[in-house]
Amino acid sequence: MTLLSVNVNKIALLRNSRGTNFPDLQVFVRRILDQGVCGITVHPRPDERHITRRDTHELTALLRDYPDVEFNIEGYPSEEFLALIETLRPAQCTLVPDEPGQLTSDHGWDVVAHEHRLKSIVEKLRLWGVRSSLFLDPDPLQIEAVRRVGADRIELYTEAYARAYASGDAGHCKEVLTRYQQTARAAGEAGIGVNAGHDLNLKNLATFLGIGNIIEVSIGHALIVESLEMGMDDVLALYLAITGAFAGDEHAF
Repeated sequence: MTLLSVNVNKIALLRNSRGTNFPDLQVFVRRILDQGVCGITVHPRPDERHITRRDTHELTALLRDYPDVEFNIEGYPSEEFLALIETLRPAQCTLVPDEPGQLTSDHGWDVVAHEHRLKSIVEKLRLWGVRSSLFLDPDPLQIEAVRRVGADRIELYTEAYARAYASGDAGHCKEVLTRYQQTARAAGEAGIGVNAGHDLNLKNLATFLGIGNIIEVSIGHALIVESLEMGMDDVLALYLAITGAFAGDEHAF
């Protein structure tokens, strides 16, 4: 099966908009996990507009009650961010090439251009016992550089796919998916695991997973919006059914 990791940034954003602890992030994380979800993702940003540093510490403590759940912390590898990772030692750290004031992630790493720096950071993560993942556009030509860097996984940035799917142009969507499949296949051949995330939702997820070999998907924004429409428990059940249908082998799409 593909592991579902729920990104809870938007719950924290809603809480922060009123300056109170409502909604209570920890209550919702427990509710999510009690539905059978096996991963939690957060992306703390420098301005703390959603997930705060305090949240990351509190969630680390909470997840001790769920030893089978993986904690994935995403972010730009600033000195402050890496100090947080060294302290918390999450299961996975996803390195994202965001500018400090960026609204949301909108591109993957040029690993070739940043190879030396990324290799140094990945070595630190390995020393800390943290799995490394690099946020990556669907570009198989980047995979050799990822291998040299030594990253354990990549996370495919899936906005291009989501846009192609939403366009209703089946031919274009298949063409875009082929690029993702080529990148995932190249990663697998290099011994690199493949995650995916950004703008995946209940409508487009199953088709995307059809490329095969996706270990983990991180979904937050769409899941929260869909929960407003249908209720969180029902939405989580639907996502778990979709991700549970894929065993990591390659499927036709």
